[in-house]
Amino acid sequence: MGRKYFVARIIIASVILLLILISLIIRMYHVQIDRHDELFEKAKNTYTSTVKKEGKRGEIYDINGNLLVGNKPCVNIAADPGEIGDSIKCRELAEYLHKMLDVDYDNIYRRLSTKVNEANGKDIRYVIIKKEVELELGERIRHDVKLKKYKGVIFENKTKRFYPKNKLVANILGFINIDGNKVVPEGGIERTVNTNVTPTASVSEIERTRKGIRLSGEEEKLKAVQDGNNVYLTISEPIQMIVEDELDKLMLQFNPDAAYAVMADPYTGNIIAMAQRPSFDPNDRTKMDPKAWRNRITEDSFEPGSIMKSTIVSAALDMGFVNPDTKIDCEGGHWLFSGRILSEAAGHGHNIISVTDIIRVSSNIGTAKIAVMMGKKNVYDTIRKFGFGQKSGIPLKPESVGLMLKPEKWDGLTISRYPIGQGFTVTPLQMVRAYCALANGGKLVDLRLIDRQKNPATGEEIKMEILQPLGSIFKNPNTRKKIVDMMKLVTKKGGTAEKAGVKGYEVAGKTGTAQKVIDGVYSNTQHVASFVGFVPADKPAFVMLVTVDEPKLKSYYGGVVAAPAFNHIAKKALRIMNIPTEYEVPEEEEEDDL
Repeated sequence: MGRKYFVARIIIASVILLLILISLIIRMYHVQIDRHDELFEKAKNTYTSTVKKEGKRGEIYDINGNLLVGNKPCVNIAADPGEIGDSIKCRELAEYLHKMLDVDYDNIYRRLSTKVNEANGKDIRYVIIKKEVELELGERIRHDVKLKKYKGVIFENKTKRFYPKNKLVANILGFINIDGNKVVPEGGIERTVNTNVTPTASVSEIERTRKGIRLSGEEEKLKAVQDGNNVYLTISEPIQMIVEDELDKLMLQFNPDAAYAVMADPYTGNIIAMAQRPSFDPNDRTKMDPKAWRNRITEDSFEPGSIMKSTIVSAALDMGFVNPDTKIDCEGGHWLFSGRILSEAAGHGHNIISVTDIIRVSSNIGTAKIAVMMGKKNVYDTIRKFGFGQKSGIPLKPESVGLMLKPEKWDGLTISRYPIGQGFTVTPLQMVRAYCALANGGKLVDLRLIDRQKNPATGEEIKMEILQPLGSIFKNPNTRKKIVDMMKLVTKKGGTAEKAGVKGYEVAGKTGTAQKVIDGVYSNTQHVASFVGFVPADKPAFVMLVTVDEPKLKSYYGGVVAAPAFNHIAKKALRIMNIPTEYEVPEEEEEDDL
């Protein structure tokens, strides 16, 4: 009895052990084979971490190395819902983050308390709370989290784009947005040079202990990264500041829809300053008006009015149709041509005057008659040779080319209207480029905005090429002197832009006052006032256009609205550039800075 009982117990125990062994084998199979991938991934997530390392986005400077766009440290604040704790802890943490970061409480609480992704059943181990938190605030929150013993809060040291000069150069620079982990440049130079300023990034798998501490030697696995190239613009920050300050004054004085100015080196095409109002602060885009963000200088075109006349008259001089003393009958101020009356501006009337005086007093009829002498083909070819209807060479996009009809689509009036800046549109950049050609003797240079790039690691500089045009618009080497001598008179007593003159220098230029087309009809109340010129006239340091769109005061002419702004900017810029005066100015005539 005892022996049988003992054997039975042995058999039962053996069966139980066998069953346990079989279940362990089944369990091991399930773990090692069936759930291998799942458990491996879980272990990997527990004892390894993915570390993304990236360099800094390249910075942007003016031509002299003044910082225009930089990077500054910030903190991304995130959380691991699985580490936070129960609902009480979630609520407490959500309330704190809501108060400190000004984020929506309900949204944050829902994200902190949702620990499993319903779509795939996986644990949620990372939710972003707020990106690009100022470093000082981030450090304060980090301190509080440690003090209050909150769990699961993640701090990621990052850098963010900042614009130290606020509105200065904003429409040229553009800005960037962050979409997830992707940098999205929004217009301006930020978009143009995005490939060059984008840093390299690396992703590495780093092993760590159960407590999250990296194992010895794991730092060596982090791959090297490279910062993006730094970019140097042709812009001069001190002169840009002068230009923008003057535009602010124009906006206050005339309450226009917009105002803009462009200054360029006529020999290289370098943009020295370029600004518009309204503008915006790229550091605070929450208050940004989309109208202010858009770059009017590259995207908008306008009927130029009388600033167009210098190009047509210069071509007529060059081709020998007229000379400075040629007399033209300006019909007393009203001329019937092709069934329509062409009148002089502001009711002025001129009879027989010289070509020189046609430019000085800005005669519509005189310029139109010169164009008729030239003929349709020569007028159109001249407009094209001066760069109208074409891109300027500047790297900003989008860029308008304006609207202009080919000669075969002209009606009988067109040949008398295009030369006085009516019936077609140009961009501010095209006009500056055309006057660069007048200033430098006929070379149509491409406009430039990027001077060079620099590799921050090696210090190697890549200079952007200056493309010099082949040949000249002018066949006669004396043409430049003839047209410039006429344009000098525009800024002297009796000219339309006496207020553009700068004491101590010869200034050459031209005024323009264009009626805006509203619903297909030229308006008698809405105008675009402009002045474009260069100084010193015989060896220019720069060409500059100032344009004011719809000045609201009674005096809306280019000589009244835009010419004084040219004067104020030019005299300060000449001083910064150390351009010596051409003649002495009596003390009583010296101008105070405005």
